[in-house]
Amino acid sequence: MQTVKTGRFRYLIGLLLGVGILVNYLDRVNLTAASPTIMQEFHLTPTMFGVLASSFAWTYTLLQIPTGLLLDKLGVKWITRLSTLIWAISTAITASISGLGPLLILRMVLGAAEAPAFAAASKATGYWFPFSERGFATSMFDAAAKFSNVIGVPLVAFIITSWGWRTAFIVTAIISLVYCIWFWVLYRNPKEHPSVSQEELAFIEANGSQAEGEGKGWQGFGYLIKQRKMWGLALGFAAYNYAFFLFLTWLPGYLVKTMHMDILKSALYAAIPWICGTATDLLIGGMLVDSLIRKGRNASKVRQWVMCLGLVLGMAVIGATTTTDPKVAIIWISIAVAGISATGPVTWSIPSIIAPKGMVGTVGGIMNFVGNISAILAPIVTGMIVTATGSFSSAFILAGVILFLGILCYTVLLGEIKQIPEPAALREHDQKSTAV
Repeated sequence: MQTVKTGRFRYLIGLLLGVGILVNYLDRVNLTAASPTIMQEFHLTPTMFGVLASSFAWTYTLLQIPTGLLLDKLGVKWITRLSTLIWAISTAITASISGLGPLLILRMVLGAAEAPAFAAASKATGYWFPFSERGFATSMFDAAAKFSNVIGVPLVAFIITSWGWRTAFIVTAIISLVYCIWFWVLYRNPKEHPSVSQEELAFIEANGSQAEGEGKGWQGFGYLIKQRKMWGLALGFAAYNYAFFLFLTWLPGYLVKTMHMDILKSALYAAIPWICGTATDLLIGGMLVDSLIRKGRNASKVRQWVMCLGLVLGMAVIGATTTTDPKVAIIWISIAVAGISATGPVTWSIPSIIAPKGMVGTVGGIMNFVGNISAILAPIVTGMIVTATGSFSSAFILAGVILFLGILCYTVLLGEIKQIPEPAALREHDQKSTAV
């Protein structure tokens, strides 16, 4: 990666964003790792657990567009401070519940609190990093979502087997609170931060970082949903998210049910695909993409190829339906997770590239809203299929078909990855406001 002599404070901000997503996902995967224990304690069928697992995504998805608008209006700092505090508290309270109803409600509260996380990280990356570093910067937080399964699922599984699932939720809540304090102290926008040198700030601003602009509100939202590129990005991301959340919520359960593993062994096996995913996220979706663009390759084509080939590899999940050998199944699933993971940072770098001025949060919110409809459907549909058939085979095949449709969305609808023109009416309004 190109070394910039004018300062590297932006990489500390990138690390901060990455740790935030890691902690964010620890609070999500605690339920995944605890699924066999919780299903047994609350006498849940696979369909019922699918509903519980998806409840996080109900509020998370519903609030994507409002939080995107708020991020564009109020900025990253205060929205993330408050949301992090709320998700830490909701996770801590979960450890004390005694029924399915309260557990369902608290997962919905967690979903609401974590709703701004990815859009905020994408917007902050657009502020802090020049265009040539956007892939790696985005992979710093996107890879954290995968790496959370490498350390989170085994960690939570170990705590569960040693002290019970409630203790696991207490531990993840404490980690969230510590992160909340760190973010509160460290994060500012570039122009506000006392630790950024004038040379580094000038470098960031001169090389394609998103300028901080006033949000366009619902008028900007209305304009964006009429854009074909917006729908291509959102629907392609929905296909990625369907497969991602199938693995996120059901992989340990699949290994327990189909491969007859205990909870700790299933957690260790489940970590293998996520190790592969973390590696491809950073090395391919981040470093390789930036390297190719710096060498003069067409930036739009590089991103398109990585996204499409990644989803093609994701279809390898179908291969897991052809075997009863857990090692072979994990190889197929590892290829699938590695493939879709490589597309993650590329996809999350696009809002800060295609968004008109002042609309990065809104673009990210729309993308994540549509994408997380899949986060709602994947756990429920998978649970229904497993309940009806007693097998994960049809669920894996369906995921492969959805990934193929995602490729069509990226190629036909999204097309060239370039900035959407600012709507004339809003541009004229900004010009008049500036003149005044």
